[in-house]
Amino acid sequence: MTRRNRIFIGILVAYALGVALLMYRQLGDIDPRYRESAEESLVETAYLVSSLIEDASPDGGLHVDSLEPVFRSLYARRFSADIYGIEKTRVELRLTVVDRWGTVVFDSRSAELGADHSQWHDVFLALHGRYGARTTADIEGDPRTSVMYVAVPIREKASDGMGTIVGAVSVGKPVQSFGQFVQAARKKTLLLGATSVVAVVLLVMILSVWLVRPFGLIADYVRYVRAQRSFSLPRLGRRALGAIGAAYDEMRDALAGRNYVADYVQTLTHEVKGPLSAIRGAAELLQEPMPDVDRTRFIANIARETRRIQELVDRMLELTALESRKSLDHAVPVAIAPLVAEVAAAAGPSAMARGLRIEVGDAGAVSALVDGDAFLLQRAVANLVDNALDFSPPGGTVRIDVVAHARSCDVVVRDSGPGIPEYAESKVFEKFYSLPRPATAKKSTGLGLSFVKEIAELHRGRVTLKNGLDGGAVAALSLPLGAAK
Repeated sequence: MTRRNRIFIGILVAYALGVALLMYRQLGDIDPRYRESAEESLVETAYLVSSLIEDASPDGGLHVDSLEPVFRSLYARRFSADIYGIEKTRVELRLTVVDRWGTVVFDSRSAELGADHSQWHDVFLALHGRYGARTTADIEGDPRTSVMYVAVPIREKASDGMGTIVGAVSVGKPVQSFGQFVQAARKKTLLLGATSVVAVVLLVMILSVWLVRPFGLIADYVRYVRAQRSFSLPRLGRRALGAIGAAYDEMRDALAGRNYVADYVQTLTHEVKGPLSAIRGAAELLQEPMPDVDRTRFIANIARETRRIQELVDRMLELTALESRKSLDHAVPVAIAPLVAEVAAAAGPSAMARGLRIEVGDAGAVSALVDGDAFLLQRAVANLVDNALDFSPPGGTVRIDVVAHARSCDVVVRDSGPGIPEYAESKVFEKFYSLPRPATAKKSTGLGLSFVKEIAELHRGRVTLKNGLDGGAVAALSLPLGAAK
């Protein structure tokens, strides 16, 4: 994966992680906020009931007989209230009144009448003139039955409103009654976060398709469909996904284009600087009197460095033209085995001149066909073979095999050289990166393997280069089989 791809994907991942962190904080904050709202309502209800009991008990007693028919009627009533999409059909409020010793004298559910609640946290604080609250499960160990309670004191009537405490009112509400609102809020928050991430991805696709390449993308796909000899939905689907990926690449290049060009220019300048310095030094020395032998040597140096610059420029032009292509204009069935045989035959004389031998494995994949450009595929295989010859010692062998699989075929090129140093394994496909050749200790342009990689990706394939188990390096160009396999 290139550095530009990593940066672009990193931005998307950072955005997704940021949204996830924000959602996590929001989800964790929903339940406390609902509990605060519920507790605030319970406090007001408790003080309302406390005031009613105080007004009904001017003698300092606790007259709560009138509460029983009220709650009996209240619990029997059924209604339908639509609260932000959640239907409420019955009253779940609980009410307990205790005397000054904490004994229950009224229970709206008639379940705790006569029980001692003096040690309950909310009741204990209320009987001592303070506000108290607690959350207790009806069934111990089952948080789904938790009930939130608040308690306030009941006082004797006094002119300053601070008479003697004669009891306490405890008002409760099952947590589950407002827990459904918490769950609904959490679902909406998660939906909002997921929608935000999807919206960003869609925005990337829209920018890449509508702004970067509004018509070319569709035109390429239409040309591909027209060129098909038979209708295959899976193959057309893969092609469509490839077109979307190409649009993403164009948008990424548009966003990171300035840095991309700057890196290109900087690296190219660095590569050309060496040969130009050598040419300049040789030209200055040729202006001075010198023996004919030295003059011939300096002229040869100028010619060699000029060829090096010319090769670098030619490779750069080829690579730039290849990178600008997002799809093959005219893909035709290409037989891989004969193509490999042609490349081996063409490289044979050069190999013999260096004391090397080229072997082509048993053509077990003669019928393997790929949809592509025969010229580009031949250039890719030739680059791999040339690279293997450069790194093979005199007397060594370069072996080429064609391996067919169910949906792809591999062109495997093995050399008998020293292999790839560990520090270079992740860099061999980078532009301008090159290792010194064992025979000459000189480097190439560093564009050959980048050229092969671009050709492989243009054919929806891939190329790898790694050390072999028995020594040497193994390059594998993997290509998907065509429709006419």
